[in-house]
Amino acid sequence: MKDTSYPGRYWHFLNDGRIECDLCPRNCRLHDGQRGACFVRQRIDDGMILTTYGRSSGFCIDPIEKKPLNHFYPGTSVLSFGTAGCNLACKFCQNWDISKSREMDTLADAATPEAIAEAAEACGCKSVAFTYNDPVIFAEYAMDVADACHARGIMAVAVTAGYMGAEARRDFYATMDAANVDLKAFTDDFYFRVTGGRLAPVLETLRYLRHETGVWLEITTLLIPGKNDSDAEIRAEAQWLVKELGDDVPLHFTAFHPDYKMTDVPPTPAATLTRARTIALAEGLQYVYTGNVHDIGGGTTFCPACGAALIVRDWYRIDDYRLTAEGHCPSCGTPVAGRFAQFSRPFGARRIPIRIDM
Repeated sequence: MKDTSYPGRYWHFLNDGRIECDLCPRNCRLHDGQRGACFVRQRIDDGMILTTYGRSSGFCIDPIEKKPLNHFYPGTSVLSFGTAGCNLACKFCQNWDISKSREMDTLADAATPEAIAEAAEACGCKSVAFTYNDPVIFAEYAMDVADACHARGIMAVAVTAGYMGAEARRDFYATMDAANVDLKAFTDDFYFRVTGGRLAPVLETLRYLRHETGVWLEITTLLIPGKNDSDAEIRAEAQWLVKELGDDVPLHFTAFHPDYKMTDVPPTPAATLTRARTIALAEGLQYVYTGNVHDIGGGTTFCPACGAALIVRDWYRIDDYRLTAEGHCPSCGTPVAGRFAQFSRPFGARRIPIRIDM
């Protein structure tokens, strides 16, 4: 196979001869030949390489609602792809076959940034999403793809856990138009025991996105029975979001299904998602959604002023759309937070795999 390794950024030398990776808070310290916890960033001689640059686990065209982003050009299509590896170690990972992959040769699809942008344009996609595994670990590739997309008027979306160092975070989000950040729980104990990470860096990413960038932000919390779904934790999360980010950041509560190393935990009941949504709304959040379930009420965007149903959804399908092109409620004129344009025929709930030629 052709060598597609690419010089990696965000590292420095230590006094003992090792290099320290600054990409994320893990700060892996590496001797020659060693890989970081993400497995895709490797020290070679006196530098770092990204072993997955230009290589993907596959490309699909999805509805933007699947990311999930409900307030970022609803009804449009997005070209989605990921690579391999991850910098967290979530025991419940729902994409573990991709994110935990140690077989780089399983990355069957290769594509340059320009080829991806060209394919997105040809397929009529409004945006390209870096997803399936966390784009933090292939930041250089994602940023190059974003630049190529912007040159063609296509937007860039990051679906991420937000576990990132300060310098890389600044560079990365300077190239992104929207992000859905997976806030996995609201206790540091959960992060440490279940994901191998820490809560504080994720909260810092959320603050940064909200207050120091123009990136459109939505947040997802996967509720796991008995792990992060108590009333107290849900209430604490909602209160923090209102206080630190504002009441107009959309929050998605999604359903867990048993997978990877958490097959002994039952699926999330729909009632749990409804309870969480009720709590978050009561704490002052304006836009709270349920996901991975059929719940029209929990999927609908309501006017925060008059309560009118503005975008009626069933899972990823839009059944009714009443927002103006400027994103205002037609009944009372209240603006809805988000990025909107003239709405036409929605892409729908389809998922279309595609191949991209180099």
